[in-house]
Amino acid sequence: MALAEAGARSRLLLRPRIFLFGDSITEFSFQENGWGAFLAHRLARLKEIAEQSLIFPNVVLVDDIALYAHFRKCDILNRGLSGYNTRWAKIILPRLIGKDSKAENTLAVTVFFGANDSALKDLNPKQHVPLEEYADNLKSMIQYLKSVDVAEDKIILVTPPPLHEEAWEKECLAKGEKLNRLNSITAEYAKACVKVGKDCGIAVIDLWTLMQKNNQDFSCYLSDGLHLSGEGNNFLANQLWSFLEQRTSTLPVLLPYWRDVDNLHPEASLLGSSHD
Repeated sequence: MALAEAGARSRLLLRPRIFLFGDSITEFSFQENGWGAFLAHRLARLKEIAEQSLIFPNVVLVDDIALYAHFRKCDILNRGLSGYNTRWAKIILPRLIGKDSKAENTLAVTVFFGANDSALKDLNPKQHVPLEEYADNLKSMIQYLKSVDVAEDKIILVTPPPLHEEAWEKECLAKGEKLNRLNSITAEYAKACVKVGKDCGIAVIDLWTLMQKNNQDFSCYLSDGLHLSGEGNNFLANQLWSFLEQRTSTLPVLLPYWRDVDNLHPEASLLGSSHD
């Protein structure tokens, strides 16, 4: 079949999408062992991974059978912006998600800010955002998303993680700077984020509290006192998965697994809309 003919017979295949919107902790989430990469991998290629586990039995899998249920269903779009705060984020959000983004194809949007907003005003005035304004900015972004038909139950707020001051101070001193954040201040922004979620009826993952549950040592979750380590990335990914699994479990599979393609009549396999 000629390519032009195939194009005429088929329609554009649009995958459902999950937007990850945040600062550097989101931008870095697609690095090796990042939480965004974990989610993307789990939603994109799990059937193949599961099959490989039969060949490589030493590969560790999570929820072995459930892996098949989330094979090739949606795309994870990273819209992380290193160094950004909510003051800047609310300005550029309409450039990232708009009415033309086909809201019905948007499964979820994570809004993950606060690590920069909570910087100390005297030592980092460029990134600092006052607490009340931070809360108002989160509310503004939620209202904007709702205005472009992203429903409340598709929005997930994530609080900043706790700050390990000793480790982060070392990073600051290495740059010739003083410690420019405090965990006690970060706590106030995390609480504000949780309150915004409660007031707006939005789900919240309270990283600041969860990572310090039962007064545990949270340093293992951070690579430099501020950003997530491999263990921290895995922790967040698992927290998010409990939300996202509900939103993706009933989605149809997009395009057949390669072993299921009819090699004699591939059009019959590939021009369908889904493969449950």
